[in-house]
Amino acid sequence: MSETYAIASDGLTARISSLGAELVSLTDARGNEWLTDGDPAIWAGRSPILFPVVGELAGGKLRVDGAEYELGRHGFARRREFVCQEHEASDRVRFRMSDDEQTRAAYPFRFDLDLLYEVTGTTLTMTATVRNRGDGTMPFSIGFHPGFAWPLPDGGDKLKHRVVFAGFEPGPVRRLDADGLLRAYEDTPVSGRVLNLRPSLFDADAMIWDQLSSRALAYEGEMPEGKGATPAALDMHFPDCPMMGIWQKQGADFVCIEPWAGVADAAGFDGDFRVKPGIMELPAGEERSFAVTITIRPATAGA
Repeated sequence: MSETYAIASDGLTARISSLGAELVSLTDARGNEWLTDGDPAIWAGRSPILFPVVGELAGGKLRVDGAEYELGRHGFARRREFVCQEHEASDRVRFRMSDDEQTRAAYPFRFDLDLLYEVTGTTLTMTATVRNRGDGTMPFSIGFHPGFAWPLPDGGDKLKHRVVFAGFEPGPVRRLDADGLLRAYEDTPVSGRVLNLRPSLFDADAMIWDQLSSRALAYEGEMPEGKGATPAALDMHFPDCPMMGIWQKQGADFVCIEPWAGVADAAGFDGDFRVKPGIMELPAGEERSFAVTITIRPATAGA
């Protein structure tokens, strides 16, 4: 049976489910919700963790070391129960999932996956740590998939929201084909550092950056009127994730801004999992961590 754990600071409350170690609520000091509501009629997710793959494998097959396994889109972590390892402090909670017979039938490696959530002020830090408990090198990918309210709380006009990358992003983006596999590059919709959000961007599904320059961004609402006013916004830092997807289910009131360390298979790829783009190799007995911070900035009124 899944349980939900709350952690809080003076400016932020986060709730995390043991199912998938998934962040399911992020509210500010006034009780405003900054995540999607997880409406199962539209998209039941809120902020799933993607492991040991990000995206789709060609034919749903993991091909590694001469063997073939069935493994679905985004892997299995988001549908697995995690065990709470630490919740003594009110501002942090840590979960763990380890391999078992069921996971090894789809992904033949021994591992621990820990998720640590911490809040300080108006900042949430999510840290995923992958540990190789096997004897050989372990290939994997990992990703974060938070869905944020669109519009943001007190964010104004939905069509005046934007994503502002930390650096210029002139490179092309990729889209997915009907099988969920990466297809050819297309021109970026980013102008300099700014992506102006509009529903039509997602007519062809997600936008994917597999050559992302930035490791931080801001997601901002409409600029309010008045001297000194500031828009509702949130800042994301993702120093360990060199790739990104931005996605919306058409007609929904959320946008997913997803830092990744890995991507889907490219259309036509049929090689070994170890050599596909975005795969990391973790030596036996070692671990690697991936952190994402989210800082909320509620709107302020001007003079």
